[in-house]
Amino acid sequence: MTEIALTLISTALINNFVLQWPLGVDPLLQAAAEPQFARRRIHALGIATSCLMLLCSLLGYGLYQVLLLPLGLASLQLLVFLPLAVLSITPLLRLLTRVFPRLPFDGLWPLLLGNAGVLGALLLAAQANRGFGHGLALCLGAGLGFWLVLSLFSDLRQRILTNDVPLPFRGLPIDLISAGLMAVAFLGFNGLLDT
Repeated sequence: MTEIALTLISTALINNFVLQWPLGVDPLLQAAAEPQFARRRIHALGIATSCLMLLCSLLGYGLYQVLLLPLGLASLQLLVFLPLAVLSITPLLRLLTRVFPRLPFDGLWPLLLGNAGVLGALLLAAQANRGFGHGLALCLGAGLGFWLVLSLFSDLRQRILTNDVPLPFRGLPIDLISAGLMAVAFLGFNGLLDT
C-alpha cells in the first residue's frame, strides 16, 4: 500500500508528465489560450484527462494481461493502447457531461486526443509491470499532476495578462518561459521521497 501511495505522489509531483517529461504540453498551451471561460474549462479538462487515464489504465491492464502477454504480442502494446484511448474519449465525455452538467466538456475531444500523456501513462505502466495497483496509481497520479499543472499554469497566465510584458515575449514565448520556470519550481520536489 505504501508503494502505491508513493507512486501516486511521485507521479503527480516529482515525475510530472507535463513538466518532467513533456507529454501533455499541447493541451496545456491550448487550454491556456482561452481566458474567457478558462477556470471552468481547465477543471473540465483536468477531470476528463484524469478519468481518461484511469479508465484506459483499467482497460489497458486487462487487455495487456489477458490478450497480449499470453499470445506473446507484448510488442504490439502501442497498437492496442492507441485505439483504446481514442475510442474511450467520446463515451467518457458523455458520462462526464451527465455527472458534471455545469462544466463545459464540449470541445475537449481534440485536446484529449492530442494528449500524449494518456498513451505515455499506459505504456509506462505496462513497461513497469508491477501489477494492477501500481498501474492505477501511475495513471491516476499522472492525471492529477496534469490537472495541478493545468490549474497553476492558468493562474500564472492570468497574472501575466495583467502585467506589462514586452512585445517580443507576448503570447507563446512567455507561455514557454513560464512553463520552464514552473518546471524548475517542481524540481524542488525531487528530494521529497527517498526510494
